[in-house]
This record gives sequence, C-alpha cells and structure tokens, in this order.
Amino acid sequence: MKALDLLLERSSSPRLQEPAPDAEALKNILKAGIRVPDHGGLTPFRFIVCTGEGLKKLGNIFEDVAKRSHLSEADILRAPELPLRAPMVIIAVTDYKSHPKISKVEQICTTACSVHSMQMAALAQSYSGIWRTGYYATSTLMKEALFLKEEDEIVGFLYLGTPVEGNVAKPEKDYDTYVDFWS
Repeated sequence: MKALDLLLERSSSPRLQEPAPDAEALKNILKAGIRVPDHGGLTPFRFIVCTGEGLKKLGNIFEDVAKRSHLSEADILRAPELPLRAPMVIIAVTDYKSHPKISKVEQICTTACSVHSMQMAALAQSYSGIWRTGYYATSTLMKEALFLKEEDEIVGFLYLGTPVEGNVAKPEKDYDTYVDFWS
C-alpha cells in the first residue's frame, strides 16, 4: 500500500479477530511507533503489548478498576471482556519526563503520534485496529494498576487484529471546512 493512500484512506475497525500481527509485523508496528517526532529525543512513551493471557490480565485489571471506581454493575460485568474484542491490545503510555523546554502536552502528542504510526503500520501489513480511550485511559486507579507515575498518562489502547468485516470506509470530508489559508 502506498503511503499517501494509507493516510487518505485510513479507517478503524471496531470488530477484530485472529490473527493478530505476527512477530515480524509487530516488530514493524513497534518500530514505527518509536520513529515519531520527538522534541529533545526524550522518548516519552512506553508500550505494553497484551496478547493471550495478557488480555485476560488486562481484563482483570479493568474489572478491578471498575469495582473500585463504583461503576455500574453492567460496566463491572463488561470490563473483563473489553480487551477480548481483539487478539492484541497495545497500551500506549506517556512516560512523562520533566524538562524545562518540553511540556507535558508535547510529550503526550509524541505518544499520540506513536499510536497513529502503529495503527498505520498495522494497516500497511494487512491488519487493522482501533484506538480506544474512555474511562480506563483517564482513571487514576488504572494508572496505579499499571504502576505508572502520577504524572504519566495513558494515551490509549490500540486494539489490533484482522477485521471481521473489512475496514469501514470513512465519509470524505471537505478540507476547506477545517482549513484557513493565509497568503
């Protein structure tokens, strides 16, 4: 797939199945994730790759966090199943590093670029995925369960696998609506 086509046709797949990216594909995905704009070379990102029993472990953490957060009974029952919606989940974390010139938001943006690059690398290798956030990405209890520092951030959960129904085409947007040209 050509790079421009990949970017212009990008979409997410919420329904994923086996196979997950194999070892070689995963290596490419992770290499793409660390080759992003990174002011100061701080490498303010960390990734936790969950497959197999790791997905169950993540589901147990979700369930524990849901209980401790006093979420609804339905949310608690659903929590352990969430990671099982794909054969692989990559947790993307901003490993914040205090720096006089490089703000926390810039470091979060670097990690977000990593997630996007990893999803594009998966698509380029005939896999697919969806970047999810939600309650667990912002939960302090979730950060504690992953042994993160208070100032770290969970930027998201990148679910990867093979699409059940193929990628869903996104409607075309008129870029003129979102762009101002100054000449």
